[in-house]
Amino acid sequence: MTEKLSINIKIDGRTYPLKVDRENEEKYRKAAKIINDIVLQYRQKYQASDSQDVISMTAFQFVLKSIELEEKVVRSPLFDELKKLDEELGDYLSLRE
Repeated sequence: MTEKLSINIKIDGRTYPLKVDRENEEKYRKAAKIINDIVLQYRQKYQASDSQDVISMTAFQFVLKSIELEEKVVRSPLFDELKKLDEELGDYLSLRE
């Protein structure tokens, strides 16, 4: 069983208490740091003072990046090969039934 650790993550000046697996603590802290760095960039670039706007744009940036990465995986030649192998395996297994 994985040991849970209580940590506090601060994002844009607000503290969020979390219980995380000990081996994931560094990942959570790194994520908070990246978010805070991007929030700071938006605040400086757009001289925004409204936290809601800054956090919304930060979230938008992350979701956009996530979509781009998903599209990259879908278009990957490796993905196409794996899909083809999966179909062939499915065909083979259905013949054996």
